[in-house]
Amino acid sequence: MQRSDHAALIGAITAALLFGIVVPVSKTFLVGTGPITLAALLYMGAGVGLLLLKIIRPHQTQQEAPVTRRDIPFLAVIVIAGSVMGPILLMTGLTMVPAGTASLLLNAELVMTGIIASLFFSEPLGRRVAIAMMAVVIGGLILSVDPSGTFGISAGAVLILGACFCWGIDNNVTRSLSGKDPASVVIIKGMCAGIVGLILATLIGESLPSTHVILYILITGFFGYGLSLVLFIRSLRTLGAVRTGSLFALAPFIGAGFSWIFLGEVPGYQAVVSFLFMAIGVYLIATEDHHHLHSHIRVSHDHRHRHDDGHHTHSHLESDPGEHAHLHQHDMVTHDHQHTPDLHHYHDHELLPDDKKSE
Repeated sequence: MQRSDHAALIGAITAALLFGIVVPVSKTFLVGTGPITLAALLYMGAGVGLLLLKIIRPHQTQQEAPVTRRDIPFLAVIVIAGSVMGPILLMTGLTMVPAGTASLLLNAELVMTGIIASLFFSEPLGRRVAIAMMAVVIGGLILSVDPSGTFGISAGAVLILGACFCWGIDNNVTRSLSGKDPASVVIIKGMCAGIVGLILATLIGESLPSTHVILYILITGFFGYGLSLVLFIRSLRTLGAVRTGSLFALAPFIGAGFSWIFLGEVPGYQAVVSFLFMAIGVYLIATEDHHHLHSHIRVSHDHRHRHDDGHHTHSHLESDPGEHAHLHQHDMVTHDHQHTPDLHHYHDHELLPDDKKSE
């Protein structure tokens, strides 16, 4: 992988780390706080926290492409699908199925993301990434199994699968916004989801927790949802939805590990086996060597970039402007080099033999 690929790899794993910690921490908040209220406050913490950070550090925004009116349809989809419909379907489904069933079904998010990415967004998978994706899913399934619990399929299970489908749409559409300022995207998503969630919580009669608990939830949301989603989006722009989603799927294992270390829970044999499968998935993605002769069409777009990546050859007054964003043009070019499904490499692979798609 190239330097930017390694940075995206670390970013996706860090995003999973931050998000994974939210689950065990949130267990302490659920005492006296309704689930929809908690989700809304976590989203609000992400939006408000990043907004304050942008005010304090405005130079970071100047290095990113701004969100424009053309992005509104994409933003509407990720807010409605990922932040409103997904959580509502999940919360409703949880009232109808056993906890073990719900945990197993939530692993469908990665599968949904992969199917949608492949069928509707033309993201190449290849055998290596497909195997990595399935290894992570199997690891998640093993970790989720409760030998003493019951398993059943019901309308609630269908609702949870619907939630996973919504999040699969969210992941893929967010990938289309990955060239824009991630903080701005998360601020809009967090604030909208937080406001809608609080309205829904009020309508169903959930009450707000005490002031100091609200503060703790907002801080948790800033790190676990806000910074995590920013890193997730930055990884999407380099690795694509499937690869980033496979790495982000480590979050349940990380959350479980956090519980073992800080909450005194003792891991069993499932944790060891699950870790091995997930480690295989991460290894396959981290060591992917995808290269072949490919062509870039002539295109103009705006995103954060450097001039040492072999794809940005336009000139500036200064010799090396470093990380920056502006509207720029790419001329048509055909070449062969190692790459991932980033903003410049969303090309067709149907005519390539499998051994050239991913080695």
